[in-house]
Amino acid sequence: MRNLLVTGGAGFIGSNLTLELQRRYPNSRIIVLDDFRSGDFQNLRGFRGDFIAGDISRSDWASRLRGHAFDAIFHEASITDTTEHNQLLQCHDNIEGFRRVLEFAAPNRIPIVYATSAATYGIASGIQSEEQGLLPANVYAFTKVQLENLARDHTRHDSGWKIIGLRYFNVYGPGEAHKKSAASMIYQLYRQIRDGKAPRVFRGGEHRRDFVYVKDVVNLTIRALSAPASDVFNCGSGHSFSFNEVIEVLNKCTGSTRPTEYFENPYSFYQPHTEANMNKAERVFGFKPEWEPARGIADYVGWLSKG
Repeated sequence: MRNLLVTGGAGFIGSNLTLELQRRYPNSRIIVLDDFRSGDFQNLRGFRGDFIAGDISRSDWASRLRGHAFDAIFHEASITDTTEHNQLLQCHDNIEGFRRVLEFAAPNRIPIVYATSAATYGIASGIQSEEQGLLPANVYAFTKVQLENLARDHTRHDSGWKIIGLRYFNVYGPGEAHKKSAASMIYQLYRQIRDGKAPRVFRGGEHRRDFVYVKDVVNLTIRALSAPASDVFNCGSGHSFSFNEVIEVLNKCTGSTRPTEYFENPYSFYQPHTEANMNKAERVFGFKPEWEPARGIADYVGWLSKG
């Protein structure tokens, strides 16, 4: 772990990962590649490594890195806005960006951990397990399925090359504020309460999500390098938590007593329940998420209140 590359390292998850890698491996050389489309320089305060500004799917970043012997690549770069419906843009940037990473890493079989998504499961409700079929409901999820296909195709021809995908569920935590409307619902509801407004959710508030704290996401992302072979794993908290429960925790943490404002759900396809089955990660890595939602939200609110 002397030389590491993090794509999308100025983004929400990428910056948390970068700074944790720097903390764990203080003598390593870390290079971040980002174009700030879904990142922010402020997320990398305290970063002591090198930074390459560029679009991974378009710029000639590989030539600048020629000769670097990386021990691992963490691929977090992506269009992360699931409401971006330009199919050509989403597919080009997400898929071709990953293809370039694979082509760069292939000659030296550099281990790769890459971000895929629980969105690949589609709108089916319940507990999601890695062996079930993938049914992407939007173009963002479709691109993540293609990343998994690309990884599987490359490792099929080279079984000794390790490429690990992590299906991130609903990630929240420090470093997401720059995403604004695309930030987690936990952050959105906290802002509403902090600003003296009523927290607003779809009527009933009983839709459930697997909210996973970014600290757990980073821990599993780093641990994924120890996988015995190429594979794909869920990355969630292993709990489902309703929006009403989120608001209850936020109210407790902030001292708010303002009643929740409910409004009609305009989406016919909105998922009532997502939840990651984390048995595979526990079996392979001995990994158990440390931050169940109530505890993670409380920790996050403590961090936010200091800002």
